[in-house]
Amino acid sequence: MAEAAVMGMIQYLEGLHVTCPYTFERWIFGIKIQLLEEMLDFMRELKMEERSRLKYLMADLVELAQDVMDVRIRYNSDMALMLINGDIKITKTRVINFVADEKNIGDEEEAEEEIVVGLEENVKQLLDKAILNNYSSKQILCIKGMIGIGKTTLARQVYKAGAGQFQRHAWVSYSSNKEMLMKLIQQMVVGYEILPSLEEMDNRSLQSLLQQHLQGLSYFIVLDNVSTESQLDYILKYLPYQAGTRSRLLVTSRYKFRRIDVSYTHEMKSLDSDKSWQLFLKTVDKITSVENRFSKNLERKGREMLEKCWGFPMAIIDVARQKAKQRLSGIEWEELFDSIDLSESLKLLEPMYHQLEEDIKPQFLLFSLFKENAIMREKKLEQIWAAKGLHYTRIALEFAEQSILEVVKQHYEKRNCRLNPPLLHMISIKKAEEKMGLEILRSNGNSRPSQNARHCVIHCGRDKFNHFTNENSKQLISLIFHGGGGYLDEASSSYWESFEVLKILDMDDFGVKTLSETIGALIELRYLGLRNNYIQEIPHSLGGLKKLEALDIAQNFMVEVPDIIQEMDGLRDLHMSNVIFRNPLKVDALQKLGTLAYISIYDWAYEGPGFETMYGFRTLGIEEVDENSDIGTLFATLAKFPYFRHLFIRGFRFRSMPSLDEIGVLRGLETLKLDGRIGRLPSADNLPEWIRYIALVNTCLDEDPMQIMGNLHSLTHLKLRNAYIGREMVINYWAFPKLEVLCIRELWNLRKIQVDDDAKPLDFPPTMRSLRKLEINNCPQLETLSDQIQWMPNLQVFKMVTTKHIATKIRNSGVTSKILEDDINP
Repeated sequence: MAEAAVMGMIQYLEGLHVTCPYTFERWIFGIKIQLLEEMLDFMRELKMEERSRLKYLMADLVELAQDVMDVRIRYNSDMALMLINGDIKITKTRVINFVADEKNIGDEEEAEEEIVVGLEENVKQLLDKAILNNYSSKQILCIKGMIGIGKTTLARQVYKAGAGQFQRHAWVSYSSNKEMLMKLIQQMVVGYEILPSLEEMDNRSLQSLLQQHLQGLSYFIVLDNVSTESQLDYILKYLPYQAGTRSRLLVTSRYKFRRIDVSYTHEMKSLDSDKSWQLFLKTVDKITSVENRFSKNLERKGREMLEKCWGFPMAIIDVARQKAKQRLSGIEWEELFDSIDLSESLKLLEPMYHQLEEDIKPQFLLFSLFKENAIMREKKLEQIWAAKGLHYTRIALEFAEQSILEVVKQHYEKRNCRLNPPLLHMISIKKAEEKMGLEILRSNGNSRPSQNARHCVIHCGRDKFNHFTNENSKQLISLIFHGGGGYLDEASSSYWESFEVLKILDMDDFGVKTLSETIGALIELRYLGLRNNYIQEIPHSLGGLKKLEALDIAQNFMVEVPDIIQEMDGLRDLHMSNVIFRNPLKVDALQKLGTLAYISIYDWAYEGPGFETMYGFRTLGIEEVDENSDIGTLFATLAKFPYFRHLFIRGFRFRSMPSLDEIGVLRGLETLKLDGRIGRLPSADNLPEWIRYIALVNTCLDEDPMQIMGNLHSLTHLKLRNAYIGREMVINYWAFPKLEVLCIRELWNLRKIQVDDDAKPLDFPPTMRSLRKLEINNCPQLETLSDQIQWMPNLQVFKMVTTKHIATKIRNSGVTSKILEDDINP
């Protein structure tokens, strides 16, 4: 029957394809026809039992074809048809992956249902502050995290505890649109059994039925394992809402939703050591049917074994099952804790890689070049991707939104990230070995370099290691060193000459003391990482690296840099600090530079007319700024760069920086970081109008910075660390209209943060109405918080590190009781 419906739709669309006068619409109809024909061919090849499962997907295809027609008839809009084309792409992917989808990896957490560890606080938080709160509205909540992190387990606990408080409730694991609609009706429509067969109804009839029977009722729905925004958007269109009713939709997903207004997203975290051990014990006890007890020595050994799971619940449970079964076969625990097998967990994680878009799989593979569980700077990731010729704009953010990367630290536009879970590093290595010729060498093993490797990671220890020969090295594109030791100290002066096509060379944190002049032979090099070493002098030969795009020599104390920067024609990003230039660096020599951080203000020369052509220059870090520095000339120069956006200024030791009143000429400035003493801040009128991120570090201001910062109407992020020595901060009621993140740290004298209610206009929105995250750390005199905190409508995260006495006092005050995430330590 479904086959006949699809054949009829193909014939209908073929007629429209022939007669349609518009090229774009003919293209859309052609794609739809091709998709439906592929679907029929696919269906005919399936076994009969598989066809029965396919019929719901067929119903979705028929509905999608009808949507194309409805859009054309109602709107005749190219844009509307483009939106439909997005659904076509998603549906085609589901067709191709049909068999895999039926064994959906999102349900791997079903086995965890009776083994719950470390989720009690999260369940209470979601129930009390999000699900069962008094807001009479329809709210969408999301539990986000990687496969196997425990999303479904948490959602199930919340559902069990809270579903009974609503007039209707349902739990649905996403499959096809039709099957989802049927399951919702079966769970929420009273007396659905006497209705016509749901399987015989088309999707639109099911939608109408669901809407009709939920109208005016409160409901709680868990939609488990949503993988696209379209899937969520589909069900939202058919969930009614009536003012005064409380309705909640809780979604579990790997993905962040951009278009849909999600009230709150709960990010799942890995388990700590204690909770990992508890989960292991509970799983083992359940399988062995006895309460296993371990000596302190055995427990220590077991915990050490579990460290390789990195707190990842799916891996811990998998290991516990293995060990429990082996224990039942008679093997002693002492022997069982000697090894760990994570192969099954990796198999369950691997589909994540296959689900990536083809154009970002190569970027994922390059995570293999980093250390396991490494915290990666987004800027470095982008530079390495660029050196490999890969697209990098917003890719790190995309990985974070897919739960592949965990954001450890946010620096406005850039982030410090790590793989989440670190087990993904093992997958990146496996796939990189298959796809791009990665080789891992270790000095404590007997491994020898391969002649076929294209990318090589060397883990060095104290043991001697065989060096590359010419044959081994001439094909290498990437060479990464981890660890330390004397590996390069023993290399010959001609060592680098054999790396003919090397593009990426990374020796960050490696303990390098000297660099040979022969490193200039790496004429194909695009990225050179030398951060945090003991290098005292940069070789002259680096000036010959005309294709080098990124050079990082930061955190090498007092390294001497010869007059070579202007010779490096391809250089885009130059990272350094505490360097010694023999001659000042002329601005007009940096024609293609985009980032320069940090350079002494006295090594920055303004002579020459050429710097106006530096269109790509966006970021400058300047240091050794004191009261004698000509900061006005610096600002005037930077104002001539049309795309300059980010400025970081460091003071010189304990001297005070000069007035920054002339900074207003930097009209496009978005980011400003001041690190060092300053007598006063510029007035709000003298600060750039569009500035969005400000960090004040060690400024030790006498005057309250909030009086100026609050008047910056575009400011979204404000960080203060040892920035103010006063006792009281006053925030005007109308201040900070767009501020989203406020971090206050190490204000040792601060006793009070007050919101000025006297300035409150009638019917004006609450103060700091956009604030979503507030952090207060190490302010030991701050014992109370303003009551206004609990009325900030978007404040979802509050973190505070303080003394035990103050922590207890803040908790008992109740001012954070409505905030979804409040973490007060100790």
